[in-house]
Amino acid sequence: QVQLVESGGGLVQAGGSLRLSCAASGFTLDYYAIGWFRQAPGKEREGVSCISSSDGSTYYADSVKGRFTISRDNAKNTVYLQMNSLKPEDTAVYYCAADPRDWPVHTMCVIMGLTGSWGQGTQVTVSS
Repeated sequence: QVQLVESGGGLVQAGGSLRLSCAASGFTLDYYAIGWFRQAPGKEREGVSCISSSDGSTYYADSVKGRFTISRDNAKNTVYLQMNSLKPEDTAVYYCAADPRDWPVHTMCVIMGLTGSWGQGTQVTVSS
């Protein structure tokens, strides 16, 4: 069964850090572009960060640049999102998605946002 499972969310004070994990089962993440997305209450899902399958190029939304870092550990079949200097506006449910196409990373982020098959996600709550 092909599945992505998000974990690592929690409650943190503003300025704190969390590391989210996106673990794959049933397929190998090496050959997939991976994206992190989030949805806050009453808002549309938005792309946060994506990483390409081939050269590891990355994309970050302006709102998280300099604070979040996406990375992959192919040996663990897992992609991470390190989130530092968290702000209350980062509060959302975070989801990951995967796509096997090897197109420019920002394009992949848009595609995954439109076509992603969403799991349960992981809740991130940042208190002020």
